[in-house]
Amino acid sequence: MDTADVRRRFTAHFEAAGHTVVPSAPLLLDDPNLLFVNAGMVPFKPYFLGQETPPYARATSVQKCIRTPDIEDVGKTTRHGTFFEMCGNFSFGDYFKEGAIELAWDLVTKPVADGGFGLEESRLWPSILHGDDEALALWMKVTGLPSERIVKLGPKENYWSMGVPGPGGPCSEILYDRGPEFGPDGEFTTTDRIAMPTELEDRYLEIWNLVFMQDELSAVRSKEDFDIAGSLPKKNIDTGMGLERVAYLLQGKANMYEIDVMFPVIQRAEELTGKKYGAQHDDDVRLRVVADHVRSSMMLINDGVTPGNEARGYVLRRLLRRAVRSMRLLGFEDRALPELMPVSRDRMAETYTDLLANWERISTVAYAEEDAFRQTLKAGTQIFDLATSEVKKSGGTQLSGDRAFALHDTYGFPIDLTLEMAAEQGLSVDEVGFRRLMAEQRERAKADAKAKKGTHQDARAYREVADSMGQKVEFTGYTEVVSEGAVRGIVVGGAVVPTASAGEEVELVLDRTPFYAEGGGQLADQGVIQLDTGAVVEVYDVQSPIVGLIVHKVRVLEGEVSVGTHAQGRVDTERRLSISRAHTATHMVHKAFREALGETATQAGSENAPGRFRFDFSATGAVPQSVMADVEARVNDLVLADLAVEAEYMSQAEAVRSGAMALFGEKYGDQVRVISVGDWARELCGGTHTPRSSHLGVVKLLGESSIGSGVRRVEALVGADAYRFLAREHVLVAQLSEALKVRPEQLPERVHDLVEKLRTAEKEIEKVRVGQLLAAGGELAAGATDVAGVKLVAHRVDGAGGGDVRTLALDVRGRLPQGQAGAVVVIGAADGKVSVVAAVNDEGRARGISANELVRAVGPIVGGKGGGKDDIAQGGGTDASRLDEALAVVQAEVARMASA
Repeated sequence: MDTADVRRRFTAHFEAAGHTVVPSAPLLLDDPNLLFVNAGMVPFKPYFLGQETPPYARATSVQKCIRTPDIEDVGKTTRHGTFFEMCGNFSFGDYFKEGAIELAWDLVTKPVADGGFGLEESRLWPSILHGDDEALALWMKVTGLPSERIVKLGPKENYWSMGVPGPGGPCSEILYDRGPEFGPDGEFTTTDRIAMPTELEDRYLEIWNLVFMQDELSAVRSKEDFDIAGSLPKKNIDTGMGLERVAYLLQGKANMYEIDVMFPVIQRAEELTGKKYGAQHDDDVRLRVVADHVRSSMMLINDGVTPGNEARGYVLRRLLRRAVRSMRLLGFEDRALPELMPVSRDRMAETYTDLLANWERISTVAYAEEDAFRQTLKAGTQIFDLATSEVKKSGGTQLSGDRAFALHDTYGFPIDLTLEMAAEQGLSVDEVGFRRLMAEQRERAKADAKAKKGTHQDARAYREVADSMGQKVEFTGYTEVVSEGAVRGIVVGGAVVPTASAGEEVELVLDRTPFYAEGGGQLADQGVIQLDTGAVVEVYDVQSPIVGLIVHKVRVLEGEVSVGTHAQGRVDTERRLSISRAHTATHMVHKAFREALGETATQAGSENAPGRFRFDFSATGAVPQSVMADVEARVNDLVLADLAVEAEYMSQAEAVRSGAMALFGEKYGDQVRVISVGDWARELCGGTHTPRSSHLGVVKLLGESSIGSGVRRVEALVGADAYRFLAREHVLVAQLSEALKVRPEQLPERVHDLVEKLRTAEKEIEKVRVGQLLAAGGELAAGATDVAGVKLVAHRVDGAGGGDVRTLALDVRGRLPQGQAGAVVVIGAADGKVSVVAAVNDEGRARGISANELVRAVGPIVGGKGGGKDDIAQGGGTDASRLDEALAVVQAEVARMASA
């Protein structure tokens, strides 16, 4: 049974049982606790937390997931992968334990011919939370199994929570006995285990986890240490069945890497490297890493992630580089991803057809990262060679842990390669030190994550207001900027209150509002709300903390605000129009860049503010100035074309068929709003826009820059702000034209000529200055002082920097009498900085004079340090008040060395 069939059977089973089939959410969701969706229930968290009302009582999904804590262990076990798919069924206050158990047991045991998985009941072992007698009785009732066939495990295994106060509950697992070849025999008869022995995890494989969400947790200190405040008012079901695990059981494979959607990548890697899967453990691990990471990277890029040095981008970069590195360790040093990723695409595209549509962007990003990593390996090898040569020169046999860590952390040089190359040089690596530094880095990351964890907004007050209203807030702002409504809720400090007085800052909810809540890159509206009682509030921000609720953050300027009072909301029209122009311009610029650079130039973020916007998009390098000019001209031509800007409502499927773009990471409902600029640009969008393109007036791109690997940012002005900018530019051009006595179109050539003349003049001045400096060299050499038989020149040059000081010192040394011991120390001071250079000839070094020791002696006097070799050394400092004292020390040091 192929993996796609397992997926189809799962959703069909639950759809037949009255569940709404919910498509997989993107791997990126707006959640403060998560980099990626890491479990099937994540898209449903707002329902479980009470932040949103679920639109269905039962749901089922097959959710894309990424888990990253153990990336370095991928491939070492056969159970875990980075990317996986979680099949789940969910009940929101509908059926509970008995229904969940019945539905799961029916699917796994039902014959294949009847749409089930046909697993043998004799191999299935349910587990429960130790002490959950209700679940025990239900499992016995549904399955007919005796108590001793149902394993009792502790809270570490069988209690679930989100790690923060909120819902939680006991779990039941369905375990599959793979047979004695996968673990000790006869070890599972004791069912009161509390913990699952590690040696049995491969044999008794968990394929499904059923969470019975019944408790309200008031404190969660760890997975096994929490307080239960009471029962949830509505009990929920959340289950997760590992698609890959069930697939490899049903396909008769030993692990997830050998299933139909993954093993073809291993086969291609075998062809490229000449290695054979199953022949050698280390090679098997590397081949599994390749299969997992290639697929994971492809799915991440498809959902909008680009490689970078932080957060999601860093995870993707690690995955791509580990895949490339593993191929190198397998003996393949050519470009690997162009050979491997298309294989993974072809296997996954049956389900995820957008892989084909987005392939140009996916492959461009992935292959560019591999090319960059190959350069990193080249540079890292040079750093490695320097480090090993220093170790050998000092007589050592081991590369230190901190050097190995620096290669890994600073230069991106993998420890595996460091170990391999060190062995080739006959050196070992302090792995203990390296692992300690890696552990310290992980602990810092965990502490940072823990500090950020638990930032789920307490939505209880908003939920209370929403429930009291019984309906969503009606947003009228698409068609009007003034609306009549009534106050339906007041929130202060997370609590619902009946009134608010002058001087207070509160959150206000109206049943109807024209104020746009910040979202989709568009800043919130501002304005005022006037109440019938005479009270006036200033609206300075608008947010939507839960779906369907629009919350105005306000200052009460006059009077008292009470729930139930009639109100009139008035949006700051100039601000709204200015923001709307910016938002429409963003859509147009997005489309123009995709025309100019290709479909890979996909929006990666934006901010639409009054009169200006910033637009981030995927690109592998800097955008040429000619492209910037073409995009700006294209957009302004379409501004003049006076295209109609229209909004339509349709299903997501209809929107995609119509050519509308959906942005990565954005959350869309079943019905979506599509904004069209003529028949040219179409995009899913909930923001406000101008009615016609001509209302933009003019769009001026200010420039573009990099904000991370593979992402560029364009900033621009729109409308009056763009006009004022161009007006200032015009005045500046006029002033320059007047000053240089040329026409405006001649300015570039004139300025270029002036710059070239200035450069030529600077070079001539530099020649004269250096000539004057060196002219003094002969006099200084001729006036050298005899110190214990050594010709010494100790000289200060005020106004000279480091380069001049070095030039003079070397020149004077070359002019000293041949055959005589000589030393030169020149000290310069310029702009508060002191430069010291010492130079000693061969005869001087034979007498024991060391340039390095002279500079080290002078350094502390001038407030600095330095060093070098015996023939030439240099240093610097910050104290220019003691230069004469430093020169005296030079003379004393030369006398001491010469007499030693």
